[in-house]
Amino acid sequence: MKRAVIFGIAWLALPWHAAVAQDVPGIEICTRESRLDRRTGCLQSNVEFLQQVVAKNALDAQQKLTTANRDIAALREQLAGANRDVAALKDALAAVQAHIEQLAKASPPAGPPQPGAKPDTKPDAKPEGKPAPGK
Repeated sequence: MKRAVIFGIAWLALPWHAAVAQDVPGIEICTRESRLDRRTGCLQSNVEFLQQVVAKNALDAQQKLTTANRDIAALREQLAGANRDVAALKDALAAVQAHIEQLAKASPPAGPPQPGAKPDTKPDAKPEGKPAPGK
């Protein structure tokens, strides 16, 4: 009984104007219509709905394509900048290597000491790690 009362109140609370017009966009099954004019109208409604869906999807696809093209152009610009940076770094590396080779050619090779040469010692050199006596 309680269920019936709640159902009755809910039924009265529903807006009646919504029940009159139930044109929900979408594909309808038109083969159930027995009258030719209603079947034709149903088919026309389906065609219009499909045309709207196709137009919407085409617009969405075009927008995505435009966005992708903009992204590709930006990435190409970034790639060109990166290539310029790599070329500049290669040039700098070649210059540094050439400078190192010039320095290597200009200085004598450091090898074992000559048998007749005296070791290079400085008289005022302090031993490292030990404090001076008296301090």
